[in-house]
Formats: sequence, C-alpha cells, structure tokens
Amino acid sequence: MEAHDLQASRRALSRRKLKGTAAFASTPFAKLASFNRGGVFVGRFTGHTPWERHRHGDELVQILEGQVDLTVLGTRRPVHVTLRAGGMFVVPRGRWHRQYARNTVTLLSATPTPTEVSFADDPRPGRRRKRSG
Repeated sequence: MEAHDLQASRRALSRRKLKGTAAFASTPFAKLASFNRGGVFVGRFTGHTPWERHRHGDELVQILEGQVDLTVLGTRRPVHVTLRAGGMFVVPRGRWHRQYARNTVTLLSATPTPTEVSFADDPRPGRRRKRSG
C-alpha cells in the first residue's frame, strides 16, 4: 500500500504521438497500483489509440489535462463523447472503445485486465477491415 503523487507521475511521462502497433506498445502508460482485476494507470499521448475492450469489468477514464474524443461502439450505433480536464467517463464492460487526442492529453484510468486490442477499422466480428498506414 502506498500513496501516489499524480502531479509527479504526470511530470515523469513523455509525450508520444500514437502511430500503429509499435508506437502504442511503447506509449508511456505507467501503472500506479493494482486495482480489482486490473490496475490504475496514468498516461499521456496524442493521436488515436487502437480499439480495446475489457470483458471482466467497466473501465473508468478521467482526464487530468487536455481533452480527448472517446468513441464506444454500441449495439445500435457508436456513442461519441468529448472529455475535458476534470471530466470522466465509465466505459461499459465488454464494449469496444478508442480515444483520439488532437493535442496532448493526460488521463487516469482504472482498467480491468486482460485488455483485448484491435487495429482494425471496426473490431466487431464480420467488420474487420484493417486500417492502412
């Protein structure tokens, strides 16, 4: 058990532009603590994240600095929200979602594991057209 200084954690992160699998893998998301079936993470990035989903629980996303557009694939149509510093959103368990930051965003998340990741345009079965680039 330990306390975490979010200001110090944010300062320690570098800023990365996300481009494809390799860049995402090296993006600086620091795990601050274990939490239920996953962890609490702080991260900083610019660009698109890949699609992801968490089958074992909801994910909480809170914006610390900047803003991000979050898309969640619903059963009928996608849900789009823009989160600014201080805003938070709970992504429902099992829903594919991704984020896009036009400028640098820093966020805190409580993320269940494992996380499934997809670089397809649409990760849902039968719609797996791969993105170019």
